[in-house]
Amino acid sequence: MLFTFDASTEQRQKLANLLRSGKTEVRIQFRAQIIWSLAVLGQSIAKVARQQQTSKKTVRKWRDRFMSDGVEGLRDQPRPGAPPTYTIEERCEVIAIACDAPKHYGFGERPQWTLDLLVETIEAEHDLKPMSRSSIHRTLIHNDLKPHKFQMWLHSKDPHFKEKVNSIVSLYLNPPADTRVLCIDEKTGIQALERKYETKRPKPGVTGRFEHEYMRHGTQSLFASFDIQTGEVFAQCRSGRKAEDIQAFMEDLAEHYQDDTNITVIWDNLNIHYDEPSQRWTTFNQGHANTFTFVYTPIHASWMNQIDIFFSILQRRCLKHASFHSVQDLAEKVMAFIHRWNETDGHPFEWMFKGYPMQNAEKEAA
Repeated sequence: MLFTFDASTEQRQKLANLLRSGKTEVRIQFRAQIIWSLAVLGQSIAKVARQQQTSKKTVRKWRDRFMSDGVEGLRDQPRPGAPPTYTIEERCEVIAIACDAPKHYGFGERPQWTLDLLVETIEAEHDLKPMSRSSIHRTLIHNDLKPHKFQMWLHSKDPHFKEKVNSIVSLYLNPPADTRVLCIDEKTGIQALERKYETKRPKPGVTGRFEHEYMRHGTQSLFASFDIQTGEVFAQCRSGRKAEDIQAFMEDLAEHYQDDTNITVIWDNLNIHYDEPSQRWTTFNQGHANTFTFVYTPIHASWMNQIDIFFSILQRRCLKHASFHSVQDLAEKVMAFIHRWNETDGHPFEWMFKGYPMQNAEKEAA
């Protein structure tokens, strides 16, 4: 008896696509050809079995699967596979150990884990099932855990961290209309290094190279301010970084902005930024009609100062891999870069702060 069935136009198109595509798996093409021969060509089960060199049972299997599930029924159904070698609880134990310090497992001299050390630790724990190195590695990878990898982190111990952050952020986001907000800092120890041989420029397929050997010609300190509203940088290169250097810079800055009646300075907690017994900044401010207000970043949080963003740009675009034949050459090129910044490239920064690391009690609890 000839058992025939039909396929819809949409199903026929899907079958045709599977048969024509060079990316279709061989087993899927084999099953699609069986259905095509039965439903489109109207061939018998016996004939299809002979043509495909398979059994009638196999032809009936894929015919029935197609009739119940359509083209999707030609794909393999999920299989349970082999039972897992390790339970979820056992893998969680491995994760817990990897998140702990090696010293708690008798390895006081080891600051961080290696795969071999984890294998040794798990084998030594009598209540844990031994696990191979590759299984431990897969467990760590699956949970995006890298116990050997660390990043530098500096915690601000300032008890008034939140208040200071809020004060600075409010100045960044909503600066008073009649106030100029300046971020000020020093980039010290800029070395005037002269490469022994000329830097080789990159070519198609060839990476540029700069000479490893160099000659030292001294250092310069860059004193700079960044106007958060205009992006203007006012700067000076000096040979020193003492209190008299920052005071001289501030006098020139006051002259540069002499038309302003309210200037807020944001800077870090360097000792020369404070009054100390000499009352240097109180005296300075009195000499300029109390124009200046000084705002300090939290301790260990100078990254809140926007001038550091400009220093990063200066480092990448002007100083990195450069060669200077003298400190004068260094100073001239730095000031030329700043001049171009003010004339062409300068702009305010879209500064953002994501939260209060470690000061947020809710975050700590989470």
